[in-house]
Amino acid sequence: MRVILAHEVRQPASVESVAFAGGAAIRPMRADDVAAVERVTGEAYHQLDVRTRPRDWPAPSPRTDVEVVRRRNQLVRTLERDPGGCWVAEDASGAVGAVVSTRRELMWLLADLAVAPAAQAGGLGARLLDAALSYGAGCLRGMVWCSNDPRAVRRGRLAGFTLHPTMLARGPLDRSLLPVVDQVRDGSLADRDLADSVDRLTRGAAHGPDHDALAAAYPMVVVDRPNGQGYAYVGPQGPTLLAASNARTAQRLLWESLARSEPGRPVEVGHLTTAQEWAIDVAIAARLQVHQRHYLGLRHLKPPAPYLPSATYL
Repeated sequence: MRVILAHEVRQPASVESVAFAGGAAIRPMRADDVAAVERVTGEAYHQLDVRTRPRDWPAPSPRTDVEVVRRRNQLVRTLERDPGGCWVAEDASGAVGAVVSTRRELMWLLADLAVAPAAQAGGLGARLLDAALSYGAGCLRGMVWCSNDPRAVRRGRLAGFTLHPTMLARGPLDRSLLPVVDQVRDGSLADRDLADSVDRLTRGAAHGPDHDALAAAYPMVVVDRPNGQGYAYVGPQGPTLLAASNARTAQRLLWESLARSEPGRPVEVGHLTTAQEWAIDVAIAARLQVHQRHYLGLRHLKPPAPYLPSATYL
C-alpha cells in the first residue's frame, strides 16, 4: 500500500459525512470503476517512485501490460469481497482518487490510497481515508504500508499507526551464490489451511480469500515439515509475500524465491523491518544492497516475523 495524499488525516467519519470533498464526489466503488482506479493508482505510484528514487537507481517504469491486468483482477476480487472498504473520488473529468481497504478476521488493512496530483486540494485524500477507516470499525488490529514521502508519514501517524521504518534489499543476483535448498516444494490452493495457520501465527490474521488471488497471479512454494512450516508467493523479482513459523524455514523460502526469480532482472526483497534480520542476512549473503525505504504502519500489533508482507495484501 502506498499513501499518496496531501492533507491531514482525521478520525473515521460516518459514510454520510464523506459525500463531497474539494469539489469531487466520493462514493462506493463499482465494478465499472476498476480500470479507472487502476490507472489513477498506477500513475500516482509511478510518480512517487520517480520523485523518491535514489539517484543511482534506474528510472522506474510504469506498470507493464501484464501488471495492469493483474492489478485489475486483484481489484475485482477485492471489490467482490470488501465492497464497504472500496471508495472512489470523481469530478467532471472522471476518477481522481481511490481507496481500497479490507477486513480479514479482526484486522483492517489499507491496500491502496491515491489521489491524482491535480486533485490534491480540499481534503480529498483525508475524506477517502475517513471512509476506509470507517470500514475498519471494530477491528482489533490494523496494518498499512506508507511511502517515505513525509506527508504520508504524517498521515499514517495521525491515523493512529505506529510507524516502523523498513528496508529494501535489491540488486543483480549472482546465481552462483545460491545454495541448494531442501524441504521446499511447489504449493497450491490445497495448502491454504497451512498458509492461513502461518498467517495467524505471524501477523494475527489469516489472508483467507486473498490466497485465491495470490495463487492465481504467482507461483507458490511451501515448507511443511515437523520442524517448520511456511509459504511464499514468487514474483518476477523475488518474494511477493512470505510467512513462516521460524527464521530457518523463512530463509529456505527466501532463497528458493530468489532462485525462482526471473533471470536478468534485479531482485528485490522489500518491507524489511528490524524484526526481519533473517532476511537481511540472506540479502547480504546474496550481495544485495540494503536501503532504507518506506514504513510499515501497525496498530495494536508488533512487527510480524518471520514475515514479508505483500504490497497489495499486506
